[in-house]
Amino acid sequence: MNIIYEDDALLAVNKPEGISVIPERDLERDSLLKQLEAERKEKLFVIHRIDKDVSGLILFAKHPSAHRHFCLQFERRKVDKVYSAVAHGAIEPLKGFIDKPLREFGSGRMGVDVVKGKACRTAYSVLENHGSYAFVRISPLTGRRHQIRVHFYSIGHSLVGDRMYGDKTTQSCYARLMLHSLEMTIRLPNDKPVTL
Repeated sequence: MNIIYEDDALLAVNKPEGISVIPERDLERDSLLKQLEAERKEKLFVIHRIDKDVSGLILFAKHPSAHRHFCLQFERRKVDKVYSAVAHGAIEPLKGFIDKPLREFGSGRMGVDVVKGKACRTAYSVLENHGSYAFVRISPLTGRRHQIRVHFYSIGHSLVGDRMYGDKTTQSCYARLMLHSLEMTIRLPNDKPVTL
């Protein structure tokens, strides 16, 4: 497993795409948590999750008090998160915010709903528009499920490889979802900020 950072309270791992952070409905299925606990022979506590098809940075606490400390920061939106993605089409303007409320519509799908949805905001910056693709740096300012994927779909720029929200006729051509949890800034229990 690719360890990015470790101290006595926090473990940061680079999660490969295609594996769930925690066991899915079928508890016997493999998960990143189960793999890490088996390898390390210690109990770990999940601080946050990213989708199974998303790769990148995921954080685990090493004891219950650290778990509470880190989870509170996520609840209070004190964690700065950065993702990188490849989206379909050239995105204009090159920098901006997507402010669209989201709610669940069933079967795990999320969607924009201006009446019943929960407030949701995503900042983005296009690193490069290259032909029919855009390379984007993304900061979700809220933490809704599938937020980045739904927001980009809602502006007509679904993420490359997104089989749930993208164009079904073309998404199967791609080996994976082009969304990566790139960077996070969080405060350690000693209140020192760390960027991973």
